Amino acid sequence: MKYPIDIPILELAILEMGRMRKGKSFCPSEVVRWIFPEAWRNFMDEVYQEMMRLYQEGKIIVTQKGIPVDPFLNPKGPVRITVKSQT
Repeated sequence: MKYPIDIPILELAILEMGRMRKGKSFCPSEVVRWIFPEAWRNFMDEVYQEMMRLYQEGKIIVTQKGIPVDPFLNPKGPVRITVKSQT
C-alpha cells in the first residue's frame, strides 16, 4: 500500500499496523511500542489523540469490550483499534 508523502507518522503507523494485522484489532500501545520501543509510554497521549482523530474521520474503529466507543468522548480504560478496509 502506498501512502501520501505528508501523512503524519502516527497516522501512518496506525494504518500500517492495521494492514499488518490483516483486519484484526490491536492496542494503541502496540503502535508506539513499535515506533518508540524504549520510550513508548511518553507517546501514549499522542497516539490516543491521533487514534480519536482517525476514528472521527471514519478511517478506523475504536472499541471497548467489543463495542464501538463514542467518537467524540475520550475513552477511559483499554481500547482496541481496527482499521477499516480500504476497498
